[in-house]
Amino acid sequence: MIEKFLNIFRIPDLRKKLAFTGMILLIYRLGGHVPVPGVNKAALAEVMQGFNNSLLGLYDMFAGGFFSQASIFALGIMPYISASIIIQLLGAVVPYFQRLQKEGDEGRKKIIQLTRYGTVLIAFLQAIGVAVFLQGSPGTNAGPIVPDPGFFFTMTTIITLITGTIFVMWLGEQISDYGIGNGISLIIMVGILSRAPHVFLNQIIQMNSGIVNPLTNIFLLGLLFMVISFVVLISTGSRKIPVQYAKRVVGRKVYGGQSTHIPLKILTAGVMPIIFAQALMFIPNTLTSFMSDTSAVGDFLTRIFAPTHPVYSIILGGFIIIFTYFYTAIAFNPVDVADNMKKQGGFIPGVRPGKSTSDYIDNILTRVTLPASIFLALIAVFPSFLVAQVNGIDYTLASFFGGTSLLIIVGVGLDTLQQVESHLLMRNYDGFLKTGRIKGRRRF
Repeated sequence: MIEKFLNIFRIPDLRKKLAFTGMILLIYRLGGHVPVPGVNKAALAEVMQGFNNSLLGLYDMFAGGFFSQASIFALGIMPYISASIIIQLLGAVVPYFQRLQKEGDEGRKKIIQLTRYGTVLIAFLQAIGVAVFLQGSPGTNAGPIVPDPGFFFTMTTIITLITGTIFVMWLGEQISDYGIGNGISLIIMVGILSRAPHVFLNQIIQMNSGIVNPLTNIFLLGLLFMVISFVVLISTGSRKIPVQYAKRVVGRKVYGGQSTHIPLKILTAGVMPIIFAQALMFIPNTLTSFMSDTSAVGDFLTRIFAPTHPVYSIILGGFIIIFTYFYTAIAFNPVDVADNMKKQGGFIPGVRPGKSTSDYIDNILTRVTLPASIFLALIAVFPSFLVAQVNGIDYTLASFFGGTSLLIIVGVGLDTLQQVESHLLMRNYDGFLKTGRIKGRRRF
């Protein structure tokens, strides 16, 4: 296995991509320590301790802890994710966006441009909410969060946070274009992983202090291994559809006649449904930031959209199932597959070419996607169950043993690993296994 990893650094192109990706992620982590002007970081950290089990605390984890540090990257990449969701939803119902999706590279460039504009708009609204939240928070032992509130602080905060979001979006695009892996997903994953040492160190301190039973930590580690194994199994599993190609005689040569298969991934959508669903769940927190502390509506939204509340779990699970089907429909088109098979003389045994083939593939894809989407939803709400059943564990820690955080880490890690493996195999190097398949990949 060590030899396989050393092969990565023997390919100049792959080595440059990995170095570039690492450099961009380092810039993101270092830049996130630049604070927003006019904020008392000690007071903000004291206030944020009370939001560990809230949606605001979860947002802080997705932002890599930069929100609680009042960083210029406090909004993270979530405005871009929200804008992408809106554009893709419009592409399903608005004819103009449907035409853009069919126009090839030019249409894709226009969609990217509109997504950037949407990112700026959403970041503007969220920046206003952050400015109102910081100025409206009560004072602490370390003093007020904003010593000099007012119009100047509000404008400075809005401009700084919008600029930071645009820069993070640009960093993600650079990774996707010139690095390895999906830049936006990698930025989210690195932000989540950056919180892991602090969370696990705090758990060790509580265990040494007698607050947490050591057997509880052993149980959680075993649970972590089991959950990761199931996530890898679902993420890499596929359903084979047999395909037969008819023989064709062209001149003196005979083409076709071989048997192959179409590997339908059980989880075609990958990690995107989880990211999309979680981005929508942050909307109530944005709305409540505009409301006063005594608002009944704000208190109601804050209460039911706490990550440990049953309503939050039900809505999040429903969003994940919906987005799994939605993104699967975008990523895999049975009609195109059936048309390509028909042009090349391929057919599924027992199924007529054309529409019957596309309906057959779509039916199988729908059936294999259902259990995968339900599995994702159950894993996403699993931390709420852990918090309720295990003493001495908060939601931040529980999210590393299940939930959207673990799903994103495993999903993005597998996707990046598969891209690295494809570079190795393309240049006649062995992959991470002699068979050329990532360990844990199963076929169903």
